Amino acid sequence: MTSICLIRHGETDWNKEGILQGTKDTPLNSNGILQAHQCSEFLKNSQWDILATSPLQRAKQTAQIINNNHNIPLIEVKKFMERHYGDAEGMTVEERNTKFPDQKYRDQEAWTDLQKRSMEGLYELHERFTNQKILLVSHGAVINAILATLSNGKIGTGKTVLRNTCMSHLHFDGKWSIENYNVVSHLSQYNDQENIVHY
Repeated sequence: MTSICLIRHGETDWNKEGILQGTKDTPLNSNGILQAHQCSEFLKNSQWDILATSPLQRAKQTAQIINNNHNIPLIEVKKFMERHYGDAEGMTVEERNTKFPDQKYRDQEAWTDLQKRSMEGLYELHERFTNQKILLVSHGAVINAILATLSNGKIGTGKTVLRNTCMSHLHFDGKWSIENYNVVSHLSQYNDQENIVHY
């Protein structure tokens, strides 16, 4: 059985300010670095074989911090880059609502294309590292597209708000299954408020 732990990257200043990042290459802020360290600490007593990451800086930083407690091979996978939001990238919520009231952003990557490349990436990881345990650091839209696909739309895109450095666990044993999603019990800022969501 192949196991994959999907991890959203840590917080950035743009996350905090509600600015749409997409493919803009923003770094973690101090809270995002703390979140990554807390995620690393939580995972340190579990065994993993490989760590895959989006090539964007905020994901790579998160992955590198997590890997401090594992020292396992770290690979970059372009198919797990965040969705491209076209002309809306770099805009606040207010700016987006003003310029794109229908939320149809010019030159945005189509959701079906995002879904296709995210799932292709997932299957490629499984084929390359069959029966291994994989940590995968990616982005909110990518992880939500995967969750939406595997749950037939019950969770994920349009329904699930993923927290920074949340974890979602998947298994492949003939077919994909979701064990849980949006797990934030490792984060001090949510410890008293959030529970593990089992699917």
